[in-house]
Parts: sequence; structure tokens; C-alpha cells
Amino acid sequence: MNNVAGVDVSKGKSMVTVLRPFGEVVAKPFSVGHTGSELKELANYLKNLDGETRVVMEHTGRYYEPVARFLHEEGIFVSAVNPKLIKDYGNNTLRKVKTDKADARKIARYGLDNWVELRQHTPMDTIRKQLKTLKRQQGLYSKPKTMMKHNLIALLDQTDPYVNAMVDSPIREDGSQKWVDFATTFWHVDCVRAMSLTAFMERYRKWCKRHGYNFSQSRAIEIHMEAQDLIAMLPKDALTKTMIRQAIDALNAVSKSLEQLKVEMRTLAAQLPEYPVVMAMRGVGNSLGPQLMAEIGDVTRFAHRGSITAFAGVDPGADQSGTHEAKSNRTSKSGPPELRRALFLVMDCLLKTMPQNDPVYRFMDKKRAEGKPYLVYMTAGTNKFLRIYYGRIKEYLASLEGN
Repeated sequence: MNNVAGVDVSKGKSMVTVLRPFGEVVAKPFSVGHTGSELKELANYLKNLDGETRVVMEHTGRYYEPVARFLHEEGIFVSAVNPKLIKDYGNNTLRKVKTDKADARKIARYGLDNWVELRQHTPMDTIRKQLKTLKRQQGLYSKPKTMMKHNLIALLDQTDPYVNAMVDSPIREDGSQKWVDFATTFWHVDCVRAMSLTAFMERYRKWCKRHGYNFSQSRAIEIHMEAQDLIAMLPKDALTKTMIRQAIDALNAVSKSLEQLKVEMRTLAAQLPEYPVVMAMRGVGNSLGPQLMAEIGDVTRFAHRGSITAFAGVDPGADQSGTHEAKSNRTSKSGPPELRRALFLVMDCLLKTMPQNDPVYRFMDKKRAEGKPYLVYMTAGTNKFLRIYYGRIKEYLASLEGN
């Protein structure tokens, strides 16, 4: 006899009901607090039921995680289901009912009807959830960083224009950048042109050595020469210096936090089995690789290649009725926009690096040569990329199981 415990999770407590096939009610909806004692009592109750028991819940937010982890550690089959599947399931009534008890019953019925397809929650799912949470945190920090960067550039345009273009280098793991460090010391154009060329070159050399940057004599000459013609809108005084230093401190703080998040994402992603396969793909680097893994999740939950493209929302829709059949259809865009954004960044990287031996780039280049619009060949590229992504990971995981 199959038992399904439908769990509608909320903050601090859950509503639970247990059903059997043909609508048999084993336990009417009851509330369970998210405490060790109450969850232990629930686990003991479920384990003492006759037949096989499975727990089904939605993986919404983070409220379900302690419940899923606790019950899993108690040896109970737990399945965390995409809430959209639950929402679209069983809407065969004209009366709209939205209560915790009704939701718990709906989740239980879904579990019974999809018993064979239920996928068991594992500790690896917790790692994936943590990775996705880090990805969301990274997105939140990226917005203020962009704002702080533009603010600093706007201020420097009034004291030392174009410094961010003249003194540039890749961002470091601690979040520092050469142009920002340069502006900390040479925050006003008069800081440069007040010195002779020889004096500035020597000071710039020492500055590069102290901060660990490469010294270029030609660049030092260029900076000094440019400074002679630049016009500063703000005076070189204590107030101007304070505004710029505060803007720099704010940018460095958020930039450091963002880089730390990226490091944590790489460390966490490296624990997942598909990590070497993803990182070996063209267009995927230390930043985009973990982002893709965070947004796509476990590929084994997708039945075929078409499922993963549908999840990402880059699959072409269908528009056919009677004699009408559209030749060109919009993509569904049903998946997370963060995933599509990461995929487009991968496509952009491929277009810039132009790896001739990469099948995704060759496919995009072919579509571009045919005169397809930018959005069309970029979307087509992401579709093909995801299919290859799915195939390589499935093949790699199969080889691990074979060994």
C-alpha cells in the first residue's frame, strides 16, 4: 500500500496530510512545527504506517530545507517538487480554494499520481540550493557595485577624467582594480601634473611595485602627457578628496564582498559531479560555470534534451490551429531569467573569442551568415549549447556509474 504525505511548507511550520490511492484519507491535515521534537514525532508516525510512505513537498524558498533534510536523515523518502508542477496539477474545479489544508491535499494527490516519477531529495540537492542562493546574492551585490562604479566615474570625470580608461586591469580576487587604486592616490589631475615627468614616473613606478601592478614607462608618460590638457571641474581641496575617497571605499567594500561570493560559488560548485564537464565547455569560465550549474541544477531530473531547453525558456513555441501554422514562433521564456542571462553571456563570449572548433559557435555563425537577427541566432545558440551541455553531463555521469 502506497502512502503519500503531502507537506505544505511555510515559515516555522508545515501542514501535513496523508493519502492513499483512490482518495483514502490516512491522516487529515494537521500542523507540524519546524522543531526537532515535532519533526521527530512526524518521522516516527510516517515510519509506522503500513506500506511504503513517501513525503512530497514544494521546493519554494528555503523553508522546506530543514524539513526535507531532517526527514531524509530519518530514512524517509522525500521528494521536493517544482511548485509550478503542483500549481498546474488537478485544477479540475470551478471553485478556487487556497488554504494550507487544501494545498497539502493537492500535493499528496500529485505524489500519488506521479509516484513512479518522484525523485528523491538528497544532500547533494542542499549543495545545489546553497549554490543557487549564492548566485542570487551575487546578483544582488552586482547591482550596487555597478551603481558605485558609475558614481565614482562621475566624480572622477570632474577631477581626473578618463582615469578609468587610461589605467585599467582585470579585477583581482580581493575585489581591487588598478584604476580604483590609482584614483585613491592620484585622485585629482593636479596630483599628476604638479610633478615633473621624471618625478611622476618614479612615483608611479614605486606605486606599481607597492600595489603589485606591472610598471610601464610608456603608460606613465601617456598619463602625464594627458594630464597637461585635462580640465578639472572640482577644486583640489579636502572636500573633493573626501567625496572621492568615500566613493572608493564604498566601491571597494561591495566589490570585495562580490568577489568573495564568487570564490565561495566556485568552491561549492567543485563539489558537484558535473563540475569538470561544465568548466571544460567553451565560453564558460570561473564565473559563468558555477552560475550555470546553480541555475540549471541537476540535469538528471530532465527526461531528455528538449526538457532542459524548455526549462530555460529558449525552446520555440508552437502556434498551429486548423490550416494555420506559424513559420516563426517566439521562445516560451518560461524559465528563470537569470539562467537566460548567463547563457547569453556565454554566447557573447563565444562570439568574441570565435573558437572555430566549437559546434555552438559554428552554429551561431552559420545563422548569423544567413542574415538572422541578433536575438534569433543568440537564442538558437543557447538552445544548442544546452543540448550539448545535457548530453555531455549525462554521458559523463553514466561513465562514473560504470566505473
